[in-house]
Amino acid sequence: MSTARAERLVNLVLCLMSTRQFLPAERIRATVPGYAEAPNDDAFFRMFERDKSELRELGVPLETGRTSVFDAADGYRIARADYELGEIALDPDEATAVALAGNLWDSPELAGAAHGALVKLRAAGVEVADSPAAAVRPGAQAGEPALAPLLSACRDGKVVTFEHRRGPADPPAQRTVEPWGVVSFRGRWYLVGHDRDRDDVRCFRLSRIRGAVRTTGRPGAVTVPDDVDLRALVRESAGPPPVTGTARVWVAQDRAAGLRRIGREQGPREHGGRAGVEVEFDVRDRGVLARWLAGHGPDVAVLEPESLRDAVRALWAAAAGVPVETLPVETRS
Repeated sequence: MSTARAERLVNLVLCLMSTRQFLPAERIRATVPGYAEAPNDDAFFRMFERDKSELRELGVPLETGRTSVFDAADGYRIARADYELGEIALDPDEATAVALAGNLWDSPELAGAAHGALVKLRAAGVEVADSPAAAVRPGAQAGEPALAPLLSACRDGKVVTFEHRRGPADPPAQRTVEPWGVVSFRGRWYLVGHDRDRDDVRCFRLSRIRGAVRTTGRPGAVTVPDDVDLRALVRESAGPPPVTGTARVWVAQDRAAGLRRIGREQGPREHGGRAGVEVEFDVRDRGVLARWLAGHGPDVAVLEPESLRDAVRALWAAAAGVPVETLPVETRS
């Protein structure tokens, strides 16, 4: 539809909603901008008939009738009661959820639509909460460049291709995916779908997609399985790795509070003449745990396992730029 025709249809709707009487075609021609450009009567009536058909196809309740028995021809109007939305009432928790959803779509592509939706709700008299809870933004941000095209591809059921890094240090690889949905998990966005290259279900972190997302094939080519649980698939793929063991760590008294919160305190214990507490940790990724511990320097000491102790000592030595053997004895126990 051309811009001129779209503007003419909007003006026609506004005109017919602004009157309680049935407006005859000639009066509409003189009132609505765009119809004056018709070179003759036949051109106007053809234009007007097309516009009436378009409005009815869009679901606009266009009424035809005569205001009085003295009218020589039928007129047209749109009854507000049939066209406007019914009254919308939101509970406090629903209003907060709407405001949170509006805050979520903060990308340039989606911010305008989200803001417009909130404005329309408020203009209709709906209380959209501006409470402190609504002011807290959700963890997942909509600023990923791939988010909008992937949402569109999921809606249209079209296959997508893009370049994706499996890890931060891995080179990008081309992927062809049948998209099933986009899921927010722990502050990040993930695409879930059938990877045609691997012939298997896969999850892709949007922040690792490089370049443009391209669609291929016809709309409706992708069929989402009825029993698929997108969040469960993402949780299984992007969730924490399984526990492979436990570690016992000494933590100095009144230090490293964050470490103590994620571990399990086993009771007071001295180490090297300093008071502290013994804390037990689940080992999922030894490298990650070693970095957490190494950042606290002499306020922690790995009691076991020895492999974790060696990993922490290696990080300290690398930070100091010295061989591990040259570290003081107290840092090696």
